[in-house]
Amino acid sequence: MPAAPAPTTAAGPVELTEPGWRARQAAHEERVDGWLTGVAERRQRGEPHPVEDFLFEYYSFRPGQLRRWHPGHGVLLTGAGAEELLQRRDYRRVAGGVVVDTEAVLAARAATVTWVRGLLVATAGRPGFFGCFGLHEWAMVHRLPAEQRRHPGLPLRLSPDAVAAVLEERGVRCGHADAFRFFAPAARSLNVLQPTRDDQADLEQPGCLHANMDLYKFAYKLSPLVPSELVADTFALARRIRELDMRASPYDLAALGHPPVPVETAEGRAAYAAAQRGFAAEAAPLRQALVDVLDRVLASRT
Repeated sequence: MPAAPAPTTAAGPVELTEPGWRARQAAHEERVDGWLTGVAERRQRGEPHPVEDFLFEYYSFRPGQLRRWHPGHGVLLTGAGAEELLQRRDYRRVAGGVVVDTEAVLAARAATVTWVRGLLVATAGRPGFFGCFGLHEWAMVHRLPAEQRRHPGLPLRLSPDAVAAVLEERGVRCGHADAFRFFAPAARSLNVLQPTRDDQADLEQPGCLHANMDLYKFAYKLSPLVPSELVADTFALARRIRELDMRASPYDLAALGHPPVPVETAEGRAAYAAAQRGFAAEAAPLRQALVDVLDRVLASRT
């Protein structure tokens, strides 16, 4: 489903009548419910899932927050039902209806908006790197005892010694600060790069699976400025990327219906790089859509 960005015009906010915005709200809720049903059922059974759970544990947006619809910056919602949104934070009444209170959001988060925009533009402006082959996940288990791994309940596809040998032979080139911070201590020196938060905008590149998953993080962190359709689009992409991330890891997810992408082989590396290029192509317009929203938000201050 394409995102539904909501630009302002020179004359003011774009107006949505109640039937129009109610239809958008219902479509968004139906779409998200399709993702959440399985999550809720597994939680009731106490069954962890390394792909689905990641999106609600590593990322801090709760299922109910993802389901809640926001029109985004620059949309005037008309009709009596729009008054409901005044019960939420960051909405205000104006002549003719209700809008996101962009001024109030910027008063609290202008620095974040500016920083995120800068990171997105910098990432989009450099070439993608497609030679990491997902070895960051191997680095996260490198020479760790089973109980210290992030997924201690999952078996490895190879022996711990074989996992270590692959990493030590090939090395790793990960420039994503948040992935690097989860590297096992013995693997940190094997990384060609030593990324930190301070050099994030200098290192992130559009081929990185984690940088493309993080489009979801930036979209929801800037809610309600970002329309919920765009947040959902980034979630859908992150969900599929996470599946590849774990399939290429040394964990064995076959019992969960996720066959491996064996990056320890030439064929597996080729398959990973091809999928990585595909995700980079899908992420590019979403990254630009986020930049466009933030440009409109920042322009509203002038």
